[in-house]
Amino acid sequence: MLLAGDVGGTKTLLGVFERGDPRPVAKAVHSYPTASFARFSDILDAFVRDVKEALTVEAVALGVAGPVMDNRAVLTNVGLEIAATEIGARFGARRARLLNDLEAMATAIEVLAADELMSLQDGVPHLTGSKAVIAAGTGLGQAYLHRVPDGGWDPVPTESGHADFAARTDRELELVPMLRKRYGRAEVEQVISGQGLLNLHRFTHRGGECPVVSDLDAPDAPALVSQAALGGRCQHCAEALRMFVSAYGAEAGNLALRTMATAGVYIGGGIARKILPALTNGNFIEAFRAKAPLSDLVAQIPVHVILNENVGLLGAAVCAQRL
Repeated sequence: MLLAGDVGGTKTLLGVFERGDPRPVAKAVHSYPTASFARFSDILDAFVRDVKEALTVEAVALGVAGPVMDNRAVLTNVGLEIAATEIGARFGARRARLLNDLEAMATAIEVLAADELMSLQDGVPHLTGSKAVIAAGTGLGQAYLHRVPDGGWDPVPTESGHADFAARTDRELELVPMLRKRYGRAEVEQVISGQGLLNLHRFTHRGGECPVVSDLDAPDAPALVSQAALGGRCQHCAEALRMFVSAYGAEAGNLALRTMATAGVYIGGGIARKILPALTNGNFIEAFRAKAPLSDLVAQIPVHVILNENVGLLGAAVCAQRL
């Protein structure tokens, strides 16, 4: 058996998989609220209880929302410490690896089925080019897939979500001082993430009351903002979502240029699946393409939304199978 995990700031998915072709087959998957556990070992305890059977594990791979160094990581937005060797030893697996969560997501790209993707821009894929993945959720992650000479793909993690935010419009320039006052600096994740959507809500409401979202500290606040925007119940929420989608498209275009992702850009994360009407109305792709003098180049890059909600877990299982 293979043990795979997708450890995020909001929830942790753990699953037991069997080897399969073209991809591993899930036998049991369980979800846990990450912040409700003091130690990662406590999540593992809960998983073992939920599986309710003895596990013989050949390999372990977990995607984690934070930088991985020496097979260890500390989750950026939660603070849990995770070590691959300790997890491997617990389950008797000789092979164990931690990946950045976007590295895991990128690993799954080549085994996704056509119905697990939705195209925002068909483009003309250059199969010798790179691919890139960007995903907004609790935070913002980015990774790219480098094409290697043997025809495969080498996933490369980044921490680009914490790079500086580049304002493009007058409204975004007005936003930056608010972010600097609140955080000390303006970074991409403060605009393109669940927390980023709340920052945009604060900005567009300018301290005024919102008829839909009264508590921005509530766990479901980002979802309520997007629902109010999509349902036309609050014009300020609608502006916040428009700014979010435009900034998301622009940053996806930046990633495409930085990595020369001429084989495709993939949009992951839970937010994208929940705001599909806002992604498909043209604002995302308009911002993605606004890259003069290279607008024609990015207009030829395929752009897809990943519909598989467990893609990070799947990518970790693929990695475990390769181990």
